[in-house]
Amino acid sequence: MVTFLSGGTGTPKLLDGAGTAFSPAETTVIANTGDDIELGGLFVSPDVDTLLFQGGGVLDREHWWGIEGDTHRTHSALRDIATAADLPEGPQYLPDERQTEGREIARWRRFSGVGEFMTIGDRDRAVHLTRTSLLDQGHSLSEVTARLADAFGLSADLLPMSDDPVASIVHTDEGPMHFQEFWVGREGEPAVENVEFRGSSRAEPAPGVIEALDDVVVIGPSNPVTSIGPMLALPGVGDALHETTVVAVSPFLGDEAFSGPAGELMEAVGATASTRGLATAYPFADAFVVDERDDVAFDRPTVRTDIGIDSPADAKRVIEAVTDAVDLVA
Repeated sequence: MVTFLSGGTGTPKLLDGAGTAFSPAETTVIANTGDDIELGGLFVSPDVDTLLFQGGGVLDREHWWGIEGDTHRTHSALRDIATAADLPEGPQYLPDERQTEGREIARWRRFSGVGEFMTIGDRDRAVHLTRTSLLDQGHSLSEVTARLADAFGLSADLLPMSDDPVASIVHTDEGPMHFQEFWVGREGEPAVENVEFRGSSRAEPAPGVIEALDDVVVIGPSNPVTSIGPMLALPGVGDALHETTVVAVSPFLGDEAFSGPAGELMEAVGATASTRGLATAYPFADAFVVDERDDVAFDRPTVRTDIGIDSPADAKRVIEAVTDAVDLVA
């Protein structure tokens, strides 16, 4: 039995090779929901959706988000209307009083749909419509995710990290902003000062999450701060990880992150922005998988391989290193 902690694109890429070593029926994937937002009234769960589309064989693998071959007519029409009506461009939070009324699951992360700053395909939008409608009918995010996982034919168990609202807020020199505004709307340009997982202290892990952490846990090469950090901020998760076997795959090659703003975010939370910083980010890790060209040294077992993942064959190679690491510490 194995559990993967997943966010962004790093861990999903690793999961392309997971089936060569782990039975899907004995695999659980816990997805970050700190990136979730409500956009134009629709509840969007990007890290959950990447896993749904990947497991369903429809993921756009060029971008690692959205559905392959999707059209974007509604998205384009929204932008055309905003231009014609001389409406503001870019991310636009709804007013403060609208952030906390209505559906609690959307608290702290509600954006106007005017101009739609995130690109959402038409088939992709159907998933968000379904999710939002089921939430409005009173179903939990866990229940909705299970329904969608069945619809996409996933063979592994997929769990959101929490049914409660947690928002990854990036504090910048231009003020606080949701991670989606920082990374998508502003292309990661504002200087980062700190990161907050708003609501995490009051949230609870979703049903099945703590139990899944009894199994061997693999943290893939996802951003340690905004992809994995929201999960670690939930009550009980850190304690559970200290009690189980954990293998972490580095998202860095030395001082360089393979993708995304991991380095800048690591510095903002006081961790070294390199593979070496994983010892601080994951103090509970029993072993690490790092790149063969990385000269980092840990006081824990370390397996080295080429950790670049550009194909299923690459993912299989890294998974083999993960299983070697598990054998050393399990």
